Amino acid sequence: MKKFVVMYYAPVSAQDQMKNATPEQAAEGMKPWMDWKEKVGDGMVDMGTPLGNSRKVTKDGASPSGSNIVGYSVLQANSMDDALEMVKEHPHLQWTNGCEIEVHESLPLPGM
Repeated sequence: MKKFVVMYYAPVSAQDQMKNATPEQAAEGMKPWMDWKEKVGDGMVDMGTPLGNSRKVTKDGASPSGSNIVGYSVLQANSMDDALEMVKEHPHLQWTNGCEIEVHESLPLPGM
């Protein structure tokens, strides 16, 4: 099986979206994600986490990145088509307007 890194993009950070949510609202918001995890089954390698506080690092130092990546997951599947099928109806796409998902195949390191 191949591994695929799923990147979640949104115009609003997860921190900002959830900062005023009660614990009950946060738990309710996670329910579609847990349902998706069950649907993916053995294809789930790592559910991932929300991401925030990103920095861009160059040879000159670090600065705020301005990235709109808000989370990640890692899946396993036989092919890119199979991985795409797993995220076809992902709850992230319903979270807020402008949400997107990218799927990247994890390639083997040469010589490893």
